[in-house]
Amino acid sequence: MTDDLRFSWELSGTGWATCRIADGASELKDVVSYCTDALADLLHGVAGLYGPAPVQRFSFDLEPVEVRWVLRNSGSDVDVAVHRFPDMSTSFDAPDQEGALVFGSLQPRSLFCHVVVEAAQSVLRLHGEDGYLAKWGRYPFPVAALQDLRRLHLQHDGCTRRHDATFP
Repeated sequence: MTDDLRFSWELSGTGWATCRIADGASELKDVVSYCTDALADLLHGVAGLYGPAPVQRFSFDLEPVEVRWVLRNSGSDVDVAVHRFPDMSTSFDAPDQEGALVFGSLQPRSLFCHVVVEAAQSVLRLHGEDGYLAKWGRYPFPVAALQDLRRLHLQHDGCTRRHDATFP
């Protein structure tokens, strides 16, 4: 476990976003397609860490590759595992273990949620809701999902890191 966690989500072209996660020991960079509501799926999955289900799963479409994120609550920590499958159209029922593990890290939930919130807020600040929709092309910016995750993070984690006070 390390406090050197970095996460970013950047719109990298019409209908594409670059997702990066790194923890000092390893790094993963994927170019995610707009075929799914990927940023909303990420935010909902991370928010699910505050609920009763011990595991949260969501996938990103890399056309045709699937990367499946599996988040497991482990006390006050979260085990982050990302599995890669060769074809999203055939892997939706496949067990996680059939995909190649391309990233794994155990992080404090507070830190993990914080970096995801910060990355999403950065996208909103940079593009605004209209700019996001114009660039992403298929789904609007997930404002409600971001607000929900931010609320849960601040309410449950006692996070002492700096937070964007201008976010609605």
